Amino acid sequence: MVTRGTTNPNRLRRVDNWIAAHAAGALHDAADPLVIDLGYGATPVTAVELRARLARVRPDVRVVGLEIDPERVAAAEPAADPPLLTFARGGFELAGLRPVVVRALNVLRQYDEAQVAPAWATMTARLAPGGLLVEGTCDELGRLAAWVRVDHDGPRSLTLAARLSTLDTPATLAERLPKALIHHNVPGQPVYDLLRALDDGWRDAAPYATFGARQRWRRAVAAVKTGGWPVLDGPARWRLGELTVAWPAVAPSMPAKFP
Repeated sequence: MVTRGTTNPNRLRRVDNWIAAHAAGALHDAADPLVIDLGYGATPVTAVELRARLARVRPDVRVVGLEIDPERVAAAEPAADPPLLTFARGGFELAGLRPVVVRALNVLRQYDEAQVAPAWATMTARLAPGGLLVEGTCDELGRLAAWVRVDHDGPRSLTLAARLSTLDTPATLAERLPKALIHHNVPGQPVYDLLRALDDGWRDAAPYATFGARQRWRRAVAAVKTGGWPVLDGPARWRLGELTVAWPAVAPSMPAKFP
C-alpha cells in the first residue's frame, strides 16, 4: 500500500542511531554494505539522513530508498548520489536486492495485524546472511518511537525510545507501538505490563527529575530490569531515552504465526 508519506527532517534520528550502533558489526563484515529505506515517504530526506549517519560506521555504505509509488521515486531523484544513495520502486520484496539492513518505519501501521508476520517474513527472506529488519513507528517529529528487530528467525527485540526533554510519561509510548503490538496494549497482555512497569518506575523516580530527565529515565529503566524484565541494553543506551527488551517477554499471548 502507498503510505501517507508524512516525513520530517530528523524524524527517524533515534532509530538511525540505534541501527548504527547495533548493525555496525554486520555492516563492517558485509562484502556489500547495502541498506534499504523502505517506504521513505513523500520526500527523500530520511533516506539522505540514513546514508549520512551510517557512513560514520562504514563510509562506503549504500542506501537504496524504495517506494511503491513511482511519483515519489521520480521526485526523489534530485537527491540521489549514485552509487551511495539511489531510489527505486519496490515493496516488501525489496526489489530483488539483498540488503544487510532494512529500515521500515511507519509502513506497516496502516496494514491489518494479520499482515505483519507475512510482511516480516517476505522482507527477512531477502536479507543477506546476518542481516536485520528494523520495523516500527514514530510520531511526526520523532519524539516517541518504538521498533522491532527481526531477523531470519523472527522478531528478536522491542525498543522503546523517547526524547526525554519532552517526555511527560512513558505511557504515551503506547501510541507508537508497532502494528504487531499496538492492539495488545490491554490488561493481560505482556506489552501492557511492560508499559505499566516503565510508567511506575518513572513515577517512583520523580525525585531524580531534579538531576534531569536522563537520570529519571535511567532509574525507571533500572527498576524495570530489577523487576525481572529481560532488558538487553545498558546505561549507555538508557541515557539516550531507550529501553530494549527481548521479544518473547512482550510477544502477544496469541500472536500471528511467523512463517
